[in-house]
Amino acid sequence: MSQLVPTAAIPRLVPPPSIDITMPVSSPPPPPLFSVNRNMGGTGTGKTRLAVDLALRFGGEVINADKTEVYKGVDVATNKVTAEECAGVPHHLLGVAHPADAEFTAVDFRREESRAAGAVTARGRRPIIAGGSNSYIDEVIDGDRRALCERYDCFFLCVDVQSTVLHGFVGHRVDEMCGRGLVDEVAAAFDPRRTDYSRGIWCAIGVPELDAYLRSFSSGDDEERAWLLAIAIEEIKANTRQRSCRQRAKIQRLAAGWPVASPPRRHHGVLPAALRRRRRGLGAARRC
Repeated sequence: MSQLVPTAAIPRLVPPPSIDITMPVSSPPPPPLFSVNRNMGGTGTGKTRLAVDLALRFGGEVINADKTEVYKGVDVATNKVTAEECAGVPHHLLGVAHPADAEFTAVDFRREESRAAGAVTARGRRPIIAGGSNSYIDEVIDGDRRALCERYDCFFLCVDVQSTVLHGFVGHRVDEMCGRGLVDEVAAAFDPRRTDYSRGIWCAIGVPELDAYLRSFSSGDDEERAWLLAIAIEEIKANTRQRSCRQRAKIQRLAAGWPVASPPRRHHGVLPAALRRRRRGLGAARRC
């Protein structure tokens, strides 16, 4: 039976050093660990760090389930995991969809996820699915429920955090993304002929918000451009917060239809210490 275990947010920290997860030659391949985000939780709740921690602890590989990160390009805007953050853990389904305006549907994800998870388990590793696109997760669970239950011992994790804390972190993260070149990255991909930001990578938060600012270079002055940039950055922060609230609400709806139970005894005591410390106080999480 699948389980849903809420945890508190894990801060975005420097990835921990690699640990020895080598298994004895005589040991059978480990049972898969299916970790659902949003590992589930909203934007900015620390899913990436949790997925890496789990992979290092249990000998896993991470399968991305974010519908903007599957596309090639604008790595800062889509907040793709960096090589440093990966901490040596293999990641799959990152930057694989092209062209950028193609539609990588939930059905496409289920097909590619199944292939990736099969390859991971064939290597004797645990697939850990982590990402914020709940439609992808829902398709994997409900679109292939029987095969999923037959192949995997599923274990669901929910990352949650008080909205006031999360919103403050989101603002800081957007500022940090700007410092890493968000505006220049989107400017390099900008096409003034583009008017549709509803498909593919172009709907990633941070791309459509900069449209007016980038268009101002053809007619506006420096003061107007500075004003438009400030507005765009605030819109990116506001839209990211709203997205996190929508994701959290959808997770709650999805979880209502999934089997929920207390963690089985075999899982007790195996969560990273950082997770165990942050599980306290989860019940006080506020609604967005």
